Amino acid sequence: MKILAILYKGGNAATSEPRLLGTVENQVSESKEGPDSDFQKHIVDAEILITTPFHPGYLTGDLIAKAKNLKLCVTAGVLEVSGSNVVSVAEHVVMSILLLVRNFVPAHEMIERGDWMVSDIARNAFDLEGKVVGTIGAGRIGYRVLQRLLPFDCKELLYYDYAPLPEAAGKAVNARRVEDLKDFVSQCDVVTVNCPLHEGTLGLVNAELLKHFKKGAWLVNTARGAICDKDAVAAALASGHLNGYAGDVWNVQPAPKDHVLRTAKNTLGGGNGMVPHYSGTTLDAQARYASGTKSIIENYLSGKAQEPQNIIVGIGKYESKAYGQR
Repeated sequence: MKILAILYKGGNAATSEPRLLGTVENQVSESKEGPDSDFQKHIVDAEILITTPFHPGYLTGDLIAKAKNLKLCVTAGVLEVSGSNVVSVAEHVVMSILLLVRNFVPAHEMIERGDWMVSDIARNAFDLEGKVVGTIGAGRIGYRVLQRLLPFDCKELLYYDYAPLPEAAGKAVNARRVEDLKDFVSQCDVVTVNCPLHEGTLGLVNAELLKHFKKGAWLVNTARGAICDKDAVAAALASGHLNGYAGDVWNVQPAPKDHVLRTAKNTLGGGNGMVPHYSGTTLDAQARYASGTKSIIENYLSGKAQEPQNIIVGIGKYESKAYGQR
């Protein structure tokens, strides 16, 4: 049996920190690009494939056609360790909201430069209290974001989702559902994207939808980069229609050095909270998803049924609504 794991190169950090379980230094291969890569050479007879969304090996239709022996694909959106990093991502969302609203990044950069001009920072710094915050998607991550926002005394918490929250869950976070997306974004001071990427959400936040955002709103995306049109977001920042954009997901990963969202700024030269894709891969999360991956493979080898919540794509069909309504 061949098990193929395509992970990423962690460099010195991985050699000094053995808990970085998603890296090749502590596991296997990062060679994933081109016909001569380990990914393409070994996929033809691999029975199990393991890869991560943080620096992914993309399993395309062409590669699936070559993978004549592939029986199990352990990765986000197929057979995954559901829930292993939902707390990690939800915490990152709240952090990103705060660093945008409080104008944190320009303030820190000012200190690094050796400058001290409080007014340059304070002119675009606000409190989260009294703001309307909404999540596109109120599933495992979106709901936890709403839970973590409760202590901030926001004016209102909103959510947009194809399905309403159970009554008790909605009351617990005091969140109101808005069924029309344009109406939803028009009410929000902060919009956070916490929905899956599929054909219905690809390019969901585009130039047309951004027109309906409040002028000066903040946008956070830790879901998938391609949900937000990168050029439309950059243009909205440059025009001042958006005051900030933060997240850790990119339409291509790793992001090219000239990716527009690496350097996009608002009209005051701030508003960029973009980082590499790491929100869901804290050391705590890595321990959870490594343990879950081991359990999935053990279940497969022993013929034991997989846990239902981990199965996103089964044999020829979607097994879960976690990745949207179909």
